Amino acid sequence: MKKIEAIIKPFKLDEVREALSDIGITGMTAIEVKGFGRQKGHTELYRGAEYVVDFLPKVKLEIVVSQDKVDQCLETIINTAQTGKIGDGKIFVTAVEKVVRIRTGEEDDEAI
Repeated sequence: MKKIEAIIKPFKLDEVREALSDIGITGMTAIEVKGFGRQKGHTELYRGAEYVVDFLPKVKLEIVVSQDKVDQCLETIINTAQTGKIGDGKIFVTAVEKVVRIRTGEEDDEAI
């Protein structure tokens, strides 16, 4: 099993969720986060004063999938979240040793 963590632009969340649902991904966690990479933030003008906004709003998706769905899931996220502009985000894939569904006690692939 693998855990996929994808940092995407907030306005792409619904589109990515629907696309993942279409390929059979039944569960995920979405967290509102702030961060920066090569964008380095930006400046905004508010009531005549200039402010530096270092951290930009993003959404972090966490999805645990079986090994055979990893490539399809990655491809779907990339194709759906990509705008072609700086700040589209990143995807991290890590190994998951164990998953347990609390309600039923099911483990690993049955618990996903």
